[in-house]
Amino acid sequence: MNAPTPTLGSSATPGAAGLPAPVSGERHDIDSFAGRLTYWAATPEVGATQTPLLLIHSINAAGSAYEIKPIYEHYSKSRPVYAIELPGFGHSSRSKRQYTIRMMTDAVHAAVGEIQKVHGDAPIDALALSLGCEFLARAADETPKAFRSLALISPTGFDGRSVRWVRGSRAIPWLHAVFEVPLWSEKFFHLLTTRAVIGWFLKKTFGTPNFDQGLLDYDYLTTHQPGAQHAPYYFVSGYLFSQDVLRIYQDLAMPAWLSHGVRGDFVDYKRKDTVEGKPNWTVTIFQTGAMPHFEVPDEFIRSYDEFLARAATVPAT
Repeated sequence: MNAPTPTLGSSATPGAAGLPAPVSGERHDIDSFAGRLTYWAATPEVGATQTPLLLIHSINAAGSAYEIKPIYEHYSKSRPVYAIELPGFGHSSRSKRQYTIRMMTDAVHAAVGEIQKVHGDAPIDALALSLGCEFLARAADETPKAFRSLALISPTGFDGRSVRWVRGSRAIPWLHAVFEVPLWSEKFFHLLTTRAVIGWFLKKTFGTPNFDQGLLDYDYLTTHQPGAQHAPYYFVSGYLFSQDVLRIYQDLAMPAWLSHGVRGDFVDYKRKDTVEGKPNWTVTIFQTGAMPHFEVPDEFIRSYDEFLARAATVPAT
C-alpha cells in the first residue's frame, strides 16, 4: 500500500517548520506534563457514538503518526479516531530536554484525558506500534479502567534479551552525551537521515525493498525539522526502553492483541509465550515485515476487527 506523497501544507507551525499533517482530521495542541503535545482527531457523523480509538506511533529516528496512517484513515470513516504525536516527534515539542519513559507514558495519559473530555469516561480501544507499545502497556497498567482493549503491533519487549524485573530504563548516559556534543549533534543526525539511509532502514523494517514510498517521503520531512535529533538520541541511547516491560505485559487484564510479521530485522518474539496462553491475549502472525497494516491492510483490518468484536463482549473489569 502506498499512501499519497506528503507535501508541505497549512499545518506548519514555528515548531514544525512546514511539516505537513501526517493524517487527516483536526489538529489539537495541548499543554501537559509531557510538554506541548499535538494530536489529530476525526469523528464521523455516522459512528460518532462508537468507542474511540487511540493510535500511537513508534519511536525511532523518524517516528511519526504517519506510521499508523492506514489504520487512522480506515477507522476515521466509522468511529472516533485519535492519533497522538509523542514528545519530540511530529508537531509536538521537540525541545532539548530529557526524554524518558515517564514522559512518553504521561503523553498517553494526556491523550486519553482529552478523549474522555469529549466522549466521557467509558474505556477506549488503543493501538500502538513497536516501542510505542511499551508506553501504551504501562499507561494501561497504571489506569486499567481507561482501556477496553489494547492492540500491539510488532511490540518491543518480547525479544530474547535477559529479562529484568526492576523498574527503570536501559539508558547508556555516556552514549547520549557523545551524540549531543554541539560540534556534531545536528550534522551526525543529518547523516543518519538522508533519503538513502532512511530507505535502508525501511528496507530492514519491511524486510523488502518494496516499502511504502509515502512513508519514506514523510520520514525525510519529519527528520529535517528543528530539534529533530533530541528525542531520537535518547531512543538510541536506551533511555526509552523499559527493563520491566515484560512483567507489565503479563499483568495486563484487558483483552490484548499482539500482531507481528516474519520478515526483516524485527522478528524476535521469543518471549511472547509468556502471554500467548493467557485467555485475554490473542496473537496473530502476518506474512509481512514489521508494518503489516501497510503491506496487507485488508487482512490486518479484518483480523483487528475480529479481535475488537470479541473484546466488546468481555465485561469491564
